[in-house]
Amino acid sequence: MSVLGVRHHGPGSARAVRRELERLRPDIILIEGPPEADALIAHAPGLEPPVALLAHVPGAPSRAAFWPFAAFSPEWQAILYGTSAGIPVRFCDLPAAHSLAEDPGEEPAEALASGPAEGQAGGSAEAPAGGRAEGVVGGRAGEAAGGITGPSPGELAGRPGNGDVGRPGGGLAGSGDGVAGRPGGEAGDTGGEAGDTGGGATQDPREQPAAQAGPGKARIDPIGALAAAAGYDDPERWWEDVVEHRGVVEHRGGDTPFAVIAEAMAAVREGYRPDEREARREAYMRKTIRTALKQGFTRIAVICGAWHVPALTAPFPPAAADNALLRGLPKVKAELTWVPWTYGRLASWSGYGAGITSPGWYHHLFEARDRPIERWLAQAAEVLRDEGLAVSSAHVIESVRLAEALATLRGRPLAGLGEVTEAARAVLCEGDDLAVELIQRRMVVGDRLGHVCDGVPMVPLQRDLRDRQRKLKLKPEALDREIDLDLRKPLDVGRSNLLHRLRLLGVGWGTPGQARGKGTFRETWTLRWRPEHDLALIEHAALGTTVVAAAAQRARDLAATGTATLADLTGLVEQCLLADLPEALPDVLGALSAKAALDTDVTKLMAALPAMVRAHRYGDVRGTSAEGLEVIVRSMLERICVGLPVAVTGLDDDAAADLLKHVDAVHSAVALLDAPDAGTPAGRAVSAAGAPPAGGAARDEARGSGTARGRWMATLRGISDRQDLHGLIEGRLARILLDAGELHDAGDRMARAMSRGQAPARAAAWVEGFLAGGGLLLVHDPRLLGLVDEWLTGLSREQFTDVLPLLRRTFGAFAAPERRAVGERLRAAGRDEGAGRDDVDERRAAPAVATVLSILGGTAPAARSRG
Repeated sequence: MSVLGVRHHGPGSARAVRRELERLRPDIILIEGPPEADALIAHAPGLEPPVALLAHVPGAPSRAAFWPFAAFSPEWQAILYGTSAGIPVRFCDLPAAHSLAEDPGEEPAEALASGPAEGQAGGSAEAPAGGRAEGVVGGRAGEAAGGITGPSPGELAGRPGNGDVGRPGGGLAGSGDGVAGRPGGEAGDTGGEAGDTGGGATQDPREQPAAQAGPGKARIDPIGALAAAAGYDDPERWWEDVVEHRGVVEHRGGDTPFAVIAEAMAAVREGYRPDEREARREAYMRKTIRTALKQGFTRIAVICGAWHVPALTAPFPPAAADNALLRGLPKVKAELTWVPWTYGRLASWSGYGAGITSPGWYHHLFEARDRPIERWLAQAAEVLRDEGLAVSSAHVIESVRLAEALATLRGRPLAGLGEVTEAARAVLCEGDDLAVELIQRRMVVGDRLGHVCDGVPMVPLQRDLRDRQRKLKLKPEALDREIDLDLRKPLDVGRSNLLHRLRLLGVGWGTPGQARGKGTFRETWTLRWRPEHDLALIEHAALGTTVVAAAAQRARDLAATGTATLADLTGLVEQCLLADLPEALPDVLGALSAKAALDTDVTKLMAALPAMVRAHRYGDVRGTSAEGLEVIVRSMLERICVGLPVAVTGLDDDAAADLLKHVDAVHSAVALLDAPDAGTPAGRAVSAAGAPPAGGAARDEARGSGTARGRWMATLRGISDRQDLHGLIEGRLARILLDAGELHDAGDRMARAMSRGQAPARAAAWVEGFLAGGGLLLVHDPRLLGLVDEWLTGLSREQFTDVLPLLRRTFGAFAAPERRAVGERLRAAGRDEGAGRDDVDERRAAPAVATVLSILGGTAPAARSRG
């Protein structure tokens, strides 16, 4: 039997495993991972990495775990070798059925006298430690601890309703992401301590305090100790030099390092006593090995985390002792499948403790058969040229020389990422950090997204989404991609409906943005596929077999919850129309109508109305029926008009500003409400309710109380004449009525508001509310400009200092051309006023006056009298 200790996601380890397997020619290969996935191994040759095994508990999707693989993962290469050579391949770690069933609130039964620290990101041995995991359902994926192998992904299992991390489970030498969390993607705190194998997503120990993790549980760093013994101050660099860069290039060859790794791990683990969870994992691995021996296999190859090698080499402890550890473990029904993964999720900065900081770089090292440094820097030059930067072949040659020189000076067998990055910064990028960041994003991490073939088991909802993606020509990608949709085209309408339906299901594949240009027929989306979206689809698989059926049922469920607020329900109506879910709309409208009838808070009604009006108009472009909305919208508006006069009484500054936002939103919504033409579905709905479509003579008729606009403007007119209004509210109402042609004494109102009898603070608030719509009004109305100017110039020094913040906020909101035009108007008015003043010097003008009088034939006194 041969035990090959590896570090997950290492190109050198992957090459070494492949060479060693070809040399050993085993009759069975055992890999650290969940045994339930044995049946899925046959699909591996048809997959395109990066991919991941996903384990989940049906009905409890918050209990889930991932085991990611890249092309340069040693376990992946072992799987490919075994399937191509016809050799049986099995997983040998603790089953996911046990790891996902463990109670995350339990404490380990045994304490450690001492134990290794958690693995360092990308370079240290698997180390038991507690850390932090992130929830995956509807949010971000949390990842398990790791190092050389790290605790396995399956070691993190959450229970519904909290974000705690579960107990140990299976893993690919710590490869996978154990994920546990509450819906919504909130971060869940781990329940483990140092010494717990996979009790939480291990963080880099360089980011954690070096204090004791608990009584008798001192943290140590095994790889750090080995690196220090070799004279290295960086464990990551030591591991790369000794293992990963060893034999990366085929012609450099070299012996496999597994014997040395096993000896080193045995020395580090001397005197170490594993905790209960780690002991169970290793007991199950030994049990799987014993089963293979009993079945007649003699040349057994075990691929596991380097940390486990001493525990899996002879002599084994008695089988009875291992069986006693495994007896009575809790168990749940776990289902597994393959899902696509991304290099971004593989990176350690994403929270994946067994990850690496540079998956793109490692992929390059694994794929490059010769001259990896030259090829890497040539690709970096190509990336920079694509962005319009001038990079020549001479730059590439000099950067290669610099990288190799740095590696030689530092005693490294091969230039690492640090050396090539420094060379690229100095030569290719000429010191520009933005260009270096571009290389980092495009090449060091990479945008690779894996692919899963059609034969892999999927829930019907996943398969339906894949079919819809093909029909709508939307390919999942790992990097952000922006698309513009024209809702007048059937293909783009289908795309928009699909993206909105997925958002309703918590699958944020697309993020809506600000559409370019005008018109309601345009949408802009930013698309980015994330691995956890598959888990969200599995979570909602019980809602329906298709995306449209599941989204409709999800909308009904959300509407039926008693905790949904009025704003939630109005937003849900809007989502149903955007997603084209007419079958769910009646239930949602019913819940909305009941909630609106009972809600007495005017501000809540005002906050909910704009979304309802927008939903009413979506039928214009999408062709979605909005029947039933008109009655609810007008009922809400009527209640707003009745309650608003009371709501504006006795407001302080903050409350007035908050209410003003709602007033503006309702005013804009009312303008939309009466806007559709009679030929549109929304216009027909308005006409059916007895309101004429706006436009032409109907716009004049809208001033009456028969339309929504007429009712709203009548309410504002009635409020605007009150004397108990806050200055901000009074000024804003005056401006709204003036712009609508409903006010003809704006100058008189401004004069009263800024008279000497008013407090300067209230006058400034009035001006702020009045001018909130923009400064062009002052440009085109000299009287209003003169009133503001006269009021400002009449303030005392103390009064001006008091109102200056309000004035800055008011005039600072004007666009630059507006401020410039106002200034020019004031300057011109000053010149005109100066030209009209009598500045004549009568003594100097007397001779000229006498001459003129003599010409006119009159005497000076008479002329003066006539003048």
